[in-house]
Amino acid sequence: MASATPWPLVSTLVNRQVVLASRPTVGAALEHFRIEDIPMPSPGEGEVLLRTLYLSVDPYMLRVIKGITTYDPVNPGEALVGRTICEVVGSRHPDYVPGDTVFLYARWQNYHVAPGGRLRKVDAHVMPPSAYLSVLGHSALTAWAGLLDVGRPKAGETVVVSAAAGAVGSMVGQIARIQGCRAVGIAGGAAKCAHVVDTLGFEACVDYRSPTFAQDLRAAVPGGIDVYFENVGGAVFDTVLALLNHSARVPLCGLVSHYSGEDAITFRHWGQMLTQLVRIQAFRVSDYLPRFDEAMADMARWYGEGRIRYHESVAQGIENAPAAFVDMLTGRNVGKQLVRLS
Repeated sequence: MASATPWPLVSTLVNRQVVLASRPTVGAALEHFRIEDIPMPSPGEGEVLLRTLYLSVDPYMLRVIKGITTYDPVNPGEALVGRTICEVVGSRHPDYVPGDTVFLYARWQNYHVAPGGRLRKVDAHVMPPSAYLSVLGHSALTAWAGLLDVGRPKAGETVVVSAAAGAVGSMVGQIARIQGCRAVGIAGGAAKCAHVVDTLGFEACVDYRSPTFAQDLRAAVPGGIDVYFENVGGAVFDTVLALLNHSARVPLCGLVSHYSGEDAITFRHWGQMLTQLVRIQAFRVSDYLPRFDEAMADMARWYGEGRIRYHESVAQGIENAPAAFVDMLTGRNVGKQLVRLS
């Protein structure tokens, strides 16, 4: 076992964390969180002291703090937990030295300790550290797996994705185009739709907030929809159902409009599922973790070739993490929502 590596004097450092103050029953609001000062930890044998650089802010976390049983819940009084990028500032593990950059699931706080076996090194000299939470992270894996393994697009087909300006949706459309498909996005507002077309290269993007959304979407997919990557649910999904082609595939990634419990609707076009022999399949990114390296090899290659672009919305400081989370759930971000702590 390696001897202790010196690290900054912990008594001079401030450690704060985001705590769940109360469990939301509908959507999340700032009142459901609080910031607490906590003691600085010290690493034991086989552990490292970590300084958090970036927090990943993701929609699934609403289900976590609401106590949905498919996830390990965060209870009131406990710190939020999510994907992070951290810097090693002290090590008592032979494989890590101060200055290493790592990925791990961790509490939302400035400093923490973790066993070396829980860490995955990332190369901050090749890509910015934040990229390992976006274009080379789980958002990209979700898009890659959901589209290619569940959606199985064929060249010449039309792929439609909701939340197209978000972390996952933005990748889905670009991967679809790499596969030779026509990519059509659905997003909220003219600015986001312009970003999806002008920056990300989709063939079209339709504003779901427009009073003519149904007509606009139909016009954008004159040949119908072969693959619909679902992130939203609700009325958007019902509108899409009417346009699905025979044997269409629907990778079901998320239903963010339903997570708050406010968007219960009657589906008018559900019969299309039977009439068109549509296949809808839900999936979880955790099921594809064994293929993470394969997916990231594709993403890195496509990014290097200039075929993938990504955007990050970055809040500054742990005190602004709750607001970033609430803003992400209401669609105020473009691309990947992150919080930069250091």
